[in-house]
Amino acid sequence: MPEAVIVSAVRTPIGTARKGTLAATPAEDLAVHVLREAVRRSGLAAERFDDVIFGETLYGGGDLARHAAVAAGMVHVPGVAVNRHCASSLTALGMAAAGIRAGAERAVVAGGANSSSTGPALTWPAPHSPERRTPPTFPYTDDANDFTDLTVGWNVAQKYGISRERMDAWALRSHQRAVTATAVGLFADEIAPIKVTLPDGSVVEFAADEHPRATTTAEKMAALKPLRPEIEGYSITAGNACGTNDAAAALAVVADDLAAAEGLTPLATVRAWTSVGVDPKYTGVGAIDAATKILDKTGLSVADIDLWEINEAFASVPVAACQELGISEDVVNIYGSGCSLGHPIAATGARMVTTLVHELRRRGGGVGLASMCAGGGQGGAVVIEVA
Repeated sequence: MPEAVIVSAVRTPIGTARKGTLAATPAEDLAVHVLREAVRRSGLAAERFDDVIFGETLYGGGDLARHAAVAAGMVHVPGVAVNRHCASSLTALGMAAAGIRAGAERAVVAGGANSSSTGPALTWPAPHSPERRTPPTFPYTDDANDFTDLTVGWNVAQKYGISRERMDAWALRSHQRAVTATAVGLFADEIAPIKVTLPDGSVVEFAADEHPRATTTAEKMAALKPLRPEIEGYSITAGNACGTNDAAAALAVVADDLAAAEGLTPLATVRAWTSVGVDPKYTGVGAIDAATKILDKTGLSVADIDLWEINEAFASVPVAACQELGISEDVVNIYGSGCSLGHPIAATGARMVTTLVHELRRRGGGVGLASMCAGGGQGGAVVIEVA
């Protein structure tokens, strides 16, 4: 059985939705850019790839992966779009690794792209109500619905007794870590700058994440108003929640014997992948349960994981995960995550793994675990190893 090895891992810089540099750049363009770059960096000819698997979410139709393949000149390579909400591109990576391990494919590009700025806002009438809602992933109830600040942020904070002070402190540190990493060039290996046409017709090269805020302070975090002041004690704010963002990320995954035959350099091995379902009322628990499941599946312990990426959909999620699993906060999201870098939904999982690949290589090897919750009471996780 061949191993599935990553031979390239790349992402765009992350833009701030609707007012940032990528606000007029559709997800299709972002997907084409990272697909081309992932193939180029892999060292394998484009025609040798068997499939493109890209995560997408909230698009309401189309096939982003096939669109990107054709636009990138890979006309004879099919493409499939995956939607597991926030965990879409983690699932895409798992599907790629599974196909290679099974011998069904030899080389696949997996990733995801998201444009919160330009994606269509698909809604439909709610039954017996004047409201319009997004197509549901689960049956909505009063305490489990499509308001993620409740089902992901607040309910998890309540369940695990996490204070606003702890969430604000986590979010502030996330910004500080992301700002520092950017300043010293730690994202240079993973970012593929992209030329962007702005609304005024000018063309710029976008090369650095723009969501992290160097001017954020504890006092500014504490001054932010809760998103739902009508709920007593409500502690979720714009500061301890993730950003709304635009970006894409992709990884070229090939069979290890193909890599050896073609003289390609494996960057990492995909050791395991998993998905979970949880009570939609506590969607944020998906990140904890996915991490627990993949540790059990692999026989690894928390101590065996050198670096963690636990998406900051809301700061309460990684705080709860560290608390419940006994993870040191020093090895989680060491260069920031959703609160600072941002959360380009369908691309975030691939972004997390891309960051793990490059950082573990800088360290000379190790094991990384990426875990995240996903809309509708779901979660996903991937374990990689860098030799």
